[in-house]
Amino acid sequence: MTVSREREKAELRERVWAELDAAAAVADETAHGRIPAFHGAERAARRLAALPAWNTAKILKAVPDTAQEPVRALALEQGKVVYMAVPRLAAPAPFYVLDPERLAVPPSVAAIRQEVPNLTRAVDVDELAPVDLVVLGSVAVDRTGARIGKGAGYSDIEAALLTEAGLITEKTVFVTTVHRLQVVDAVPTEAHDVKVDLIITPETVIPCPGPRAPAQLRWEELPEEKIAAIPALAKRRAERA
Repeated sequence: MTVSREREKAELRERVWAELDAAAAVADETAHGRIPAFHGAERAARRLAALPAWNTAKILKAVPDTAQEPVRALALEQGKVVYMAVPRLAAPAPFYVLDPERLAVPPSVAAIRQEVPNLTRAVDVDELAPVDLVVLGSVAVDRTGARIGKGAGYSDIEAALLTEAGLITEKTVFVTTVHRLQVVDAVPTEAHDVKVDLIITPETVIPCPGPRAPAQLRWEELPEEKIAAIPALAKRRAERA
């Protein structure tokens, strides 16, 4: 990532976080430094659940952020399997599998990220099935589908791992649920940044132009410390060697 592009992204995050705080649009004390837990997240989840892409989906990959908790709860309530990444992908088995048929607690509880490690085991990529719908959190997104998160890049790496395994394809639908203030004119992106097909706010659905490029692991852009900290990356690099 170039310094100028990194600065553009950082400035955009700060602007969106400040606008959300000024509008009292988040549940937390501040939006800064996180995927905003925006007011209206439940309405956005219900709007997503009314779409054909949702209705046909049997397996979702969803981020663990609070803003997408209503999405995870609705999916489990409707009998969908939910994959959720281990925080920072820091374990050799990097994904939790929430199967509603095997849960001993209500969907509303299973959707809480702090509860997930107590409810199910983590598995490696080769134990997963193909993903129908990917639900991302965002700090900012534009109408082309370009988005940015907090800046750590874990969603991009997760998507790339599943794409390389053949579990995410051109048929997989990518969506993000956000507050309307998070939809901006333009988001600066790099080649590794994953785009979305649909933007869902509490008020509307915004289709993004396609096609969406497949996620890829761009090894030349991954810092050594990040590869070392993510066992799934270290394993795949060793296999490539």
